[in-house]
Amino acid sequence: MKLNTNSNAYIIMYSAILVVIVAFLLAFVFQALKPMQDANVALDVKKQILYSLNIRDLDGAEAEAKYAEVVKQEAEKDGQKYYLCEIDGEDILVVSLKGMGLWGGISGYISIHGDETPTVYGAYFNHESETAGLGAEIKDSQAWQEKFIGKQIFDENGNVVLSVVKKVENPETQVDCVTGATLTSNGVDAMLKDCLKNVKPTKAEEE
Repeated sequence: MKLNTNSNAYIIMYSAILVVIVAFLLAFVFQALKPMQDANVALDVKKQILYSLNIRDLDGAEAEAKYAEVVKQEAEKDGQKYYLCEIDGEDILVVSLKGMGLWGGISGYISIHGDETPTVYGAYFNHESETAGLGAEIKDSQAWQEKFIGKQIFDENGNVVLSVVKKVENPETQVDCVTGATLTSNGVDAMLKDCLKNVKPTKAEEE
């Protein structure tokens, strides 16, 4: 019996078989590449943590080695991650950050040092979909990230005073907004206050 390749039944069957084959191939490729993708994601996280420690421009192997050298302890509490690091004999606490920008999620890491008056050792911010040349500068502008270095984080009562503002009035605690990206900058400010309010400086969360 000769198949009628112009019939609706033949076209539907052919399409269904093709869809199944393509789906199988895509699933196979995804599973085959997943370990590599997971490794790349893990490496990117390590690089971001190193960026917050002012350690940049390392390739993959160098970043892995440096991370193993400086990160002494990792901990997590209430979904927030902490990394106790040591650089040149000094304890530095890296805190993960997560918040919302203008168009989507923003994130990053901030490193803290000093016991009596904790200050920012370094900072790195990331985003999902902020506008290139404007809000995306929180990630792309190393110069803006470096403005956080040395800023005081808490007042004498432990309240978070580190801020991102449109007009700097207290240079000891405030960083000016990214030009033309006030709403994204406000998101960074809110993220800092929310994610740092329960931080215990210079030690990882062990409870």
